[in-house]
Amino acid sequence: MKNFFFKTEETHPLTWRIVDYNKSIFIEEYESKRGYSALKFALKNLSPNQVINIIKDSKLRGRGGAGFLTGDKWSFISKKNFLENRYLLCNADEMEPGTYKDRFLMERLPHLLLEGIILSAYAIQASCSYIFLREEYTLPKEVLEKAILEAENKNYIGKNILHSGFDLKIFIHSGAGRYICGEETALINSLEGKRPIPRNKPPFPSQSGLWEKPTCVNNVETLSNIPSIIINGSGWYKNISNNIDTGTKLMGFSGKVKNPGLWEMPFGITAREILEDYAGGMQDGYQLKAWLPGGAGTGILTNTHIDISMDFNSISSVGSRLGTAISIAIDNKINIVSLLLNIETFFSRESCGWCTPCREGLPWSIKILRDLKNKNGRLGDIEILEEICENLSLGKTFCAFAPGAISPLYNAIKYFREEFDLGINLSLPSLNKK
Repeated sequence: MKNFFFKTEETHPLTWRIVDYNKSIFIEEYESKRGYSALKFALKNLSPNQVINIIKDSKLRGRGGAGFLTGDKWSFISKKNFLENRYLLCNADEMEPGTYKDRFLMERLPHLLLEGIILSAYAIQASCSYIFLREEYTLPKEVLEKAILEAENKNYIGKNILHSGFDLKIFIHSGAGRYICGEETALINSLEGKRPIPRNKPPFPSQSGLWEKPTCVNNVETLSNIPSIIINGSGWYKNISNNIDTGTKLMGFSGKVKNPGLWEMPFGITAREILEDYAGGMQDGYQLKAWLPGGAGTGILTNTHIDISMDFNSISSVGSRLGTAISIAIDNKINIVSLLLNIETFFSRESCGWCTPCREGLPWSIKILRDLKNKNGRLGDIEILEEICENLSLGKTFCAFAPGAISPLYNAIKYFREEFDLGINLSLPSLNKK
């Protein structure tokens, strides 16, 4: 296995400060390792627009799954009234099954996230920021609360930060534990105390977001990249990668692998390298049958795709999404129909129920999958599943929740049709239309 403990700032901007993986880095250690240097430099030498332009030039893409260009997102913030309230929201509602990268960053590097939040708020001139935290993340909350107090005592947060004239308050808000709050407008509704359902767009949050004020929502990992880009420059950041996607990404593998975990990788590394060189390969007695590249809400790929480059475009080209880049290994002893029943049950429960295709389609898919698992499926059931996948595809539902929820099922039928066929009971009446 690779020696992934040897890291430098030049190659591992997110994790180079970590020596003990079981220990959180608080303010004294963080400052001794160039912590808050980027903030001091930006407040003294850069205007908000210059910060935005540096991030735009870096080509940093959002690390929450969608991969939208961060600098472009910041530049959309309304400039109509420079003095009006603006908000920066940190999406820490990490509920993607199989994903734990944001939890790791918050628990081990809380000040890296805070410095990223402060720099980002300065860029869009937001005076208030909320960390929207998954309710079950009790340890990250404790760590962040301590880090915020430390940062306030050092005047990195609060009034007239470092005598720059810039003010910022940071609050932690624990959600009620809903997957849909990963969608930025549902997150905003929840933060306002409303039902967590997506909003109509337009208006977009950049124009009318939290309490109808200009708002930007960024993921934990995205914000944690900001300090290193500001202090080292966009050119350096682009050169770290082996790929058109710039910088590094927390990637990993779970499942029946010998060394499950996550590691900071440059874009362009292959899934096989992560699986074999870092995760140690499959456990003895198990073989790789399939894998989910970025959590349960990404399309299943087979073992024939394992040499694909882990980047946004490459994973998309084979019919899936990079998502969170925390992959799940599916071994040869797992029944695909049973796996999909488990996945779609989760997504059906987490649906906000706002639009008909999602509200009705996901429970319908569960009923059929349960029948197929119990060998009580009927001829025509698999075709109905395919029709449900089509009706829940991108552009046919109110938000992107349903397309993500149904993508593993769509690919599973495509690649493992024979396992679905085995669930058909030919003695039952056919559903085929003739």
